[in-house]
Amino acid sequence: MLDPVSRVRRFNRAVTSAVGALDTSFLGRGRPLGAARVLNAIGHGRSDVGDIRDYLGLDSGLMSRLLRSLEDEELIETTAHDDDARRRIAKLTPAGKREFNAYEAISNRQAKDFLAHHSQREALLAAMDLIASALGRDATALHEMDPRSDEARYCLGEYYAELARRFKQGFDVKLSRDPDAKDMVRPRGSFIVAMSDGLPLGCVGLKGTSAEYAEIKRLWVAPAARGLGLGRRLMDAAEHAARELGIALLRLDTNSALAEAGQLYRRSGWTEIPRFNDDPYPDLFFEKRL
Repeated sequence: MLDPVSRVRRFNRAVTSAVGALDTSFLGRGRPLGAARVLNAIGHGRSDVGDIRDYLGLDSGLMSRLLRSLEDEELIETTAHDDDARRRIAKLTPAGKREFNAYEAISNRQAKDFLAHHSQREALLAAMDLIASALGRDATALHEMDPRSDEARYCLGEYYAELARRFKQGFDVKLSRDPDAKDMVRPRGSFIVAMSDGLPLGCVGLKGTSAEYAEIKRLWVAPAARGLGLGRRLMDAAEHAARELGIALLRLDTNSALAEAGQLYRRSGWTEIPRFNDDPYPDLFFEKRL
């Protein structure tokens, strides 16, 4: 049997081979994977060369060579930033847009074919999400968003579904003290979503109230991203937003079925207090003075 390190290396070799990382003509389009990734990043809306370099984890020298190769093929154009001549902006040419679309079509077709030939599609996707979240841990970014945005609604839907699975009595959001969206946008509150390369991985809400405190609501982390410290990052971000809004006292409620949530709150300075609302679902209540 393979030991853990050997299993990781076996996986790395399989991925390297499957994605064509060593091919001189990635997906048969005539250029290696690095140049194709730069073209893909630009095609998906990234234009600042420094941002693209950081996103792909490239050093400046390699980034320059890849940009030059794409310019030589007349697939991209680079210009100085309007407000800062030290920064460079890249955009696709018409030929570059056609090449980007070709890569997208081939990649989508390969992904669909791969999934179609596996009998445990959802388990496979869950494993991919788990690995991608672990590998992209440091690149997971927190963004303030409108709680009515698609990303926020996705997180809330997953959160409600998980509560329904884990609570003995199930969960019906209509019976819960569901916060109004306007209470989770500035200047009353905030809603924060964790994003990893286009996939929402978690959320938390800061709900403004008419009382002397605000509430932390809807903390959720995707199963694939648990154990990576994301819950603590979200809570820290919510507390930071509260300080910016001049909020000095926070409260929250939770259910003892969510044992990991209670542990997180106790470890991060929250104090258990008596019940402060009539929501039928929580049975634990906490407070923290900032």
